[in-house]
Amino acid sequence: MLKIGVIADDFTGATDIASFLVENGMPTVQINDVPTGTQPEGCDAVVISLKTRSCPAQEAIKQSLAALVWLKKQGCQQVYFKYCSTFDSTAEGNIGPVTDALMVALDTSFTVISPALPVNGRTVYQGYLFVMNHLLAESGMRHQPNQSDDRQLPAAFDGSAGARALRRYSSSDA
Repeated sequence: MLKIGVIADDFTGATDIASFLVENGMPTVQINDVPTGTQPEGCDAVVISLKTRSCPAQEAIKQSLAALVWLKKQGCQQVYFKYCSTFDSTAEGNIGPVTDALMVALDTSFTVISPALPVNGRTVYQGYLFVMNHLLAESGMRHQPNQSDDRQLPAAFDGSAGARALRRYSSSDA
């Protein structure tokens, strides 16, 4: 039975988390695309690497839910959605819609959203995302195609971006 199943929105992020799991003693297999068949022998974690970071939101949802179905069939105990640690999503991006779809499919009303990955220089302070101690909007990553101009996390979840968990936070913080 799988202890952890990871649905990653790209190969780089999948490789990052797979290496962290292995480094901490968890036998892990990384698979590209939604798997077919059964899980590989001798692993406690499977990381599914998708290409959903910049595809249309409905396609990202479809692929992510297919990965979740496969993980559930393997008896997965814990599911983790690995998205980019620079939280690269505009209001039309995929992080919120995929998170919402996974939450519905898992029948949960609560999740933790945290793009921080200190080992890679990504930190969050007072709701703002930093890259190597610079606001993301002022860092060298600000020109990536999926970056929003506003990197305050509650604002990033407003409107069509999804993620019900932070909508509650952003409305009570006003």
